[in-house]
Amino acid sequence: MNLEDEFAQYRGELVAHCYRMLGSLHDAEDAVQETYLRAWKGFAAFEGRSSVKTWLYRIATNVCLNALQHSSRRVVPSALGAPGNDPYDLEAQALEISWLEPFPDLLDPALVVGNRQSLRLAMVAALQHLPPRQRAVLILRDVLAWQAAEVAELLDTTSAAVNSSLQRARAELARLAPAEEHLSEPDEPVRRALLDQYAVAFERADLVTLEGLLTEDTRWEMPPIPTWFSGRPDVMRLLEARLPRGEGRRIMVETSANGAPAFAFYVRGDDGFFHAHSLQTLTVTKAGISAVLAFHKPSLFTAFGLPLSRAGGE
Repeated sequence: MNLEDEFAQYRGELVAHCYRMLGSLHDAEDAVQETYLRAWKGFAAFEGRSSVKTWLYRIATNVCLNALQHSSRRVVPSALGAPGNDPYDLEAQALEISWLEPFPDLLDPALVVGNRQSLRLAMVAALQHLPPRQRAVLILRDVLAWQAAEVAELLDTTSAAVNSSLQRARAELARLAPAEEHLSEPDEPVRRALLDQYAVAFERADLVTLEGLLTEDTRWEMPPIPTWFSGRPDVMRLLEARLPRGEGRRIMVETSANGAPAFAFYVRGDDGFFHAHSLQTLTVTKAGISAVLAFHKPSLFTAFGLPLSRAGGE
């Protein structure tokens, strides 16, 4: 295997690693590009004391840490304040805020299956609350299973300091990680039926069915809109106010993000075509749909291999 092929085989997992660190697919891809540039330039000095894979992870981690010196953490609306309760009083899109982004499973499906828990949106959102170096320690130790000595060498510190940082990171993550991360999903036939019912009900604006699919403590967030809603009554008021009645006005196209079900939501325009509106990621539990994170950023559709517009018959 030549060097170029050896580098290329690790691209998917490096993007996932940088995504956990940065909370943004776009930033992660930029970080991996910078990693490869540094690797090509520095390969002559590579002494082979570790594998090429480990060496690339070292470079990528440092690239991410450097990037985090000049950027704010990625967030979701619920991290910014209390929920709203008036669907007619939504805050304007806050484009100046660094919002968390979803990770398209199509980049490397096998990788996502093997690392599903660490790529969950709720988990990545929680990681963003950790200081950058503490975040790196936790990911390297608990996700990549590096030894403390390896992490200490990368971060130019001691194994004792790494272990201490890891304990603090685990404690903070346990506090931040939402409860649904520890709830089991329904069996596949039940899960499949629930998703099918949800898609059809949303397309038809069938509020009765939607209400029955949501859990009592469900949450609805819509970055870059800071306003979010918590609890089935308030979420239903939002849907009733913002989801126009009638069939043939919306299309839901199933996809997958962060190892979880997702839907691309299209709305019919005056030209008769359906145009990208938002990308909905769902948290599905045995009790129903406990959270919807609807990214109102049509440009995300491209990363998921989805068109920005489609004819009604597609």
